[in-house]
Amino acid sequence: MYTLYGSRGSGSAIVEAALERCGLAFRQVRASAWEDDSAIDELRRVNPLAQIPTLVMPDGSVMTESAAILIHLGLQHPNSALLPTDESARAQTLRGVVFIAANCYSAITASDYPERFTTDDGDEARASVREAARRMLHRHWEIFADQFPATPFLSRTTMPGALDLMAAVVSKWSGARAHLAKHRPDFSALLHRIETHPSVQPVLARHFDPQ
Repeated sequence: MYTLYGSRGSGSAIVEAALERCGLAFRQVRASAWEDDSAIDELRRVNPLAQIPTLVMPDGSVMTESAAILIHLGLQHPNSALLPTDESARAQTLRGVVFIAANCYSAITASDYPERFTTDDGDEARASVREAARRMLHRHWEIFADQFPATPFLSRTTMPGALDLMAAVVSKWSGARAHLAKHRPDFSALLHRIETHPSVQPVLARHFDPQ
């Protein structure tokens, strides 16, 4: 059985949805750096960075990084439709998953933890870092929306795939959804279509309050 370390409203929703899509049995362990009453010490033993999601495989090996986990599960379970079978579509899906991890996730970290990105302890400096990170994040989402057409979903599959799961969850943070609704309404509508799909909606409903 797989073990998924995560918490409500976190990126573990991505992996939870992927595991369910693959039909894999897993147990969940609530753990996060911001929940003192969670299994944070247990998480640190398998991932010293205490990042979530962290996935422990049936053989005891550890997988971290949402993008890597999605790609691994998609390759191991080709019938899950997490990754397209078409070579060109699969290449673009991998590009998109890494784009979100490298650009959007990193900006969210700066927005959520501005104190890590400045040597100035003042509130004004931290607010400046947070505002700059959010602007960068929103610009990255605009670029993503322009570069990755949906046919009918981002993964170019008949149902939401790995890239769709990643986009639907990561876009929920740091004001991205409100920005996209105003500046990329078609992409905003796509995100809504992804998260309300029967294969995705139950998981996201457990993690996020209705918006």
